[in-house]
Formats: sequence, C-alpha cells, structure tokens
Amino acid sequence: MKFLKNLAVCVSCASLALFMLGCGDDPASSLVFALSSSSVQESSSSVENLSSSSQDVGGFSSSLSEPEAESSSSIATSSAVEPTSSETLQSSSSSEAQSSVAESSSSQAISSSETPSSSSAQPIKIDFYNGADISEVQEYERNNTKFYDVDGKESDIFTILKNHGFNSIRLRTFVSPKAKYGYAASGCGHDSEAYGDKDHVVAFAKKVRAAGMGLLVDIHYSDVWADPGKQIIPERWRGVNNANAMADSVYAYTKDLMLALKNAGATPDMVQIGNETTPGILIHKPNNNTDCWGNGVDKAATSVNGDMGTAAGKANAAKYFNAGIKAVKEVSPTTKTVLHIERIRKEETVKWWMGVIFDDYKIPADVMGFSAYTAYGDGTPDKWKNLFNTITTKYSKLEFIVAEYNGGDSDNHYNFDKSRQKTREFVREMNRWIGSFFWEPTIGGAWGPGLFDWRGKDLYANAKAFEEFF
Repeated sequence: MKFLKNLAVCVSCASLALFMLGCGDDPASSLVFALSSSSVQESSSSVENLSSSSQDVGGFSSSLSEPEAESSSSIATSSAVEPTSSETLQSSSSSEAQSSVAESSSSQAISSSETPSSSSAQPIKIDFYNGADISEVQEYERNNTKFYDVDGKESDIFTILKNHGFNSIRLRTFVSPKAKYGYAASGCGHDSEAYGDKDHVVAFAKKVRAAGMGLLVDIHYSDVWADPGKQIIPERWRGVNNANAMADSVYAYTKDLMLALKNAGATPDMVQIGNETTPGILIHKPNNNTDCWGNGVDKAATSVNGDMGTAAGKANAAKYFNAGIKAVKEVSPTTKTVLHIERIRKEETVKWWMGVIFDDYKIPADVMGFSAYTAYGDGTPDKWKNLFNTITTKYSKLEFIVAEYNGGDSDNHYNFDKSRQKTREFVREMNRWIGSFFWEPTIGGAWGPGLFDWRGKDLYANAKAFEEFF
C-alpha cells in the first residue's frame, strides 16, 4: 500500500501535540499516541562508518546466478558507505549488531510493557496464518497504553487477538530508521526511539513468540516506508556503486537480522524480502524535498537501482531478491521467504511482475504475497477470485498469502458487509493459500478503520468489528 499521511497525536505528560504518521495508500488521519521524549540520536557505528568498495563485498555476489539481461552503462554514485561484507556476518552477528544498539536508547526503553499474559502458551502449529500487522503497537508502549477486550476487561494485545482467532503477527523493519529521511528521523513523529530497527523488532518478536503466535517479518530494505511510490536505498548503502556490492549489503543485513532473531529464540516463520516491490527494490535516493514519509525522491544510478521498468533494473532486482533469500535460508532453512506486491486491481501488472521474477529470473521464493484493499480500487474478495485462481494454477510450486488487507470501502469507513471475513475464508479455501494479515488493527485511515477504538490513551476492542473474526 502507498503509505502516506495519518494525523497522529503525541502525548507528553499532560500536553497534546499533533503530528503526522505515515501509513496508508492515500492521505488519511487517525489518532495515535506515544510519549514525546528526548530524541535518541543514532550513534555512528563501526559498521556504518566503514568505507565502501566498488568491488564485490565479501564474495557473496559471485555465488549468485546472474540471469541474462541487457547491460546498462555504469553511473557512479557518491559518498562513503558501509560495505556490509557477507563474510563479516558468517559466524556471528558482528559489528552491525553493535550499530543497532546505538540506534536504540536502551534495552529498557525498547519495551515498557510486561510479558503478555499468554506467555506460557506453547508455540502453535499453524495450518493457516490468520494474522495482523501490529508494528505500531510497540510505540504505544512508551505511553503505557492499555488494551481492553470486547468484554471491557484489560488484557494485552496478543491475548486479545488470540481470543478472536488471530494466531500470527507481522512486524515491519527498517535498516536505520534514525538516519536522515528515516522513519524515526528527528521531527518525523516517531523519533522518541529508533522504532523499526533491529533491536526493537527482536524485542517485540520475542513477545510474539512468548504469546505462542506465528511471526512474519516484513523487511523494507529502506530507512523509511517502502511501497510502490518509493523504494529508497538506506543511507548506509547509498555510496555503493555496483549491483554486486549492493547485493552483498542486502545479504549481510538480512543475515545479521536473522541471526539476531534466531539467537533471541524468535526465528520467523516467514520473512518478506521487500515490501510492495511492484516497481522493483532499492530504486530511489532522497533529495532536499523528500518528506518524512519518503515522498519526493530521485532515481539512483542505473548501475545499482532495481527499477523493474528497465532491463538493467530487472537484473539488479533479481540479485537483491536472491541475496535476501539466500541469507534467510542460511540461518533458517525452514523459514519461508515471501515476495510482496500490490496492484491486484491490475491483473496484467501482476502477471507481468510474476513472469519476470519467477519465469525469467527463477527467483526461488517460497511464498507470493499481495496487498488487497477494497478502498483503493482492488474490489471485494469475489473480484480477486479469477486472478488468484490463475496464478495459483500457473505457479504450482508457490504458496500464497494476502500480506495486507482491511476491507474498508473508503476513508476510515467500513460497511460491515463481512468482506473482512470473506477475505480470510476465501483465501483459506484456495489451494496453497496459507494466510492473510489484517493491516494495523489499532489504526484507521484511507484504507478503512481499525478493530479498536481510542478512549484517551487506551485502546478498546470494537465488538462489532471483531464479530467478523471470532
């Protein structure tokens, strides 16, 4: 989905201030609470200050099969950057693990809420991932937001979701959210901590596992929102001047994140290699007009950008997808790798994209994921049936998920026509469709309303909304 602006509220002691939150496909507003505190500055780490080489880093790219494609002229990029050698991370989480510590304020600040009351539950065997993306919830913890179920009783977010049939959680990640133009850059509304960085994701992933729930990690490969409107190369990689070295950076970052999750006992069930990569991956660079949500960007050099609208970009994107998949599988062979696009309202776009990735470049992903939003013109679940049946039949070795959905028909509005229930039940009945993930149940916007209502700084489960679940 094209993440644009939400109206958000920042609570500091007794005072309220308005700020904007990026989320959604079109402009939207919602009330979101977080404590304002001193901005935690991201320390420069040994990893981020390493100079970059234009040669292959760590030898990873030579192990990738490079499909045939038209060559493009090499265009040099600027400034020094971290090489993130794949060799560096083969045996340990390495110096990048140290850098992520600098991005967060402290282990105590990462998560202020207690362990979920369902923490004693054993991991469940999941035949269908009935999930929700609750990445924003970790930010509410700073404000000590309390959650209440439909019966009015206080509980934790995991227990409430489980009470209504959810069994899985999706969490998004950013590379260096504290960097300039990043999700948690100063003045962007999320700057009290480096939300979305490795430390925060690992800490929250541990809670997901403690609650006995499945886990999908959504890697944006950017410092800020990645979606069809922008795929901004992270600050620490912007000096890389060839696709092989960029692939090494993707590999090293992905492997380091996976090792951190595994070492914390939170190995994901699934990992997205990119978010809504319909136009490609690692395409853009920011400029002086780029805002907090990543809008207003330039295209990076042809030698590195993964713009799938060009032959060179297709070849580059293939390297990056391969690099991420390789890193995931080296750490956890059983973790499923997911590729993710939107635009299901344009069937030919979906067929073209999958043809390039799976037919031309033979990318070995396990799962194909889609965003499906009625409010953005994708239609109701009945309208998706033909496309979904077509790709299921053609790609017989793939599994599929709806990675994001809401069911809302317009800005912060839902008809309560059971389209949310239909989404889940429709895909579950299809061969090799293994899950659906509701987009942010605590947030409403242009994509539709959430499943909770704000009362002051606390969240109450909306009984009518949860009727379509359990």
